[in-house]
Amino acid sequence: MTGTTTAFVFPGQGSQRVGMGRHLLARRPDLLRTYYQEADDILGIPLSTLCWEGPASALRDTAITQPAVFLTSLATLDVLRAEGLEPDAVAGHSLGEYTALVAADALDWRDALRLVRHRGRLMAGVNERIPGGMAAVLGLDLAVVEALCARVSAELGADGGVVEVANDNEPRQVVVSGRRTAVERLRTEADAAGAVRVIGLDVGAPFHSSLMADIEAEFAAELDRVALRAPRVPLVSTVTADHVTTADEVAVCLRRQLAGRVRWTEAVRTLTRSGVAAFVEVGPGKVLGGLSRRIAREAEVHGTDDERALSKTLARFGAAPAEVVA
Repeated sequence: MTGTTTAFVFPGQGSQRVGMGRHLLARRPDLLRTYYQEADDILGIPLSTLCWEGPASALRDTAITQPAVFLTSLATLDVLRAEGLEPDAVAGHSLGEYTALVAADALDWRDALRLVRHRGRLMAGVNERIPGGMAAVLGLDLAVVEALCARVSAELGADGGVVEVANDNEPRQVVVSGRRTAVERLRTEADAAGAVRVIGLDVGAPFHSSLMADIEAEFAAELDRVALRAPRVPLVSTVTADHVTTADEVAVCLRRQLAGRVRWTEAVRTLTRSGVAAFVEVGPGKVLGGLSRRIAREAEVHGTDDERALSKTLARFGAAPAEVVA
């Protein structure tokens, strides 16, 4: 491995796809027993089959998506470590923070799996009570989108006017979340303000908005049953965009995460200020790699989403590629 300071970054919901993780089993058939079969038994659902065979409609169910993405990222982490690649720092986007905590030895993977399953169920349940939505605004600065959210919320009033910034993903890519009518109004206002594009997101609830606050207490009760530890690897939380150093801080971040903003832009900048020069996206998809590349333009960005990307990443950091088993 080179002397480059490297952060492992873990994706969240939206990175799922049917077939994710199959290339990992080609390298490491033992992962089936080590993680996939045990995950199926713990949750009582055929999670591994859903990852590899779908259907896509099932993977869009928040209660399935979250443990599926987590499990794929976890298996990818194991492959990287078995090849000698270790992170100097970790971070995760929303759901991905759970995998980051496992990577930092702050949370047992089985406990994390149960938590993300419970988290997904709670988050999906919010939409049954409060119809909500999310949209990505491209081409407007964060401050402009914040001002638009405040204006729309004030004009629509308390009953239908909740729309807030949910994700600060990168400069000029901001995701908003809230009641469906308010999000639709915000989309119109953002277009009028000069947004390059406004894209409605296919999600099951108004994630990372104050509408999620009523499930925080129920989730906190589940969290209290889990043993948390101080991270052994430097970890930057996207709730605070700062380093988390104690078990108490971990608990606070996980509780606040449901209704709190994902501060990805700030988190990446915190990592680069601390010396990170390369980012490895660990798990399905390429979303975080693209975001990180646009935030930290001088940094290297590497992926693991398929066999070609994984082999290139391992080769870049001096790891010997494992023999592929047919």
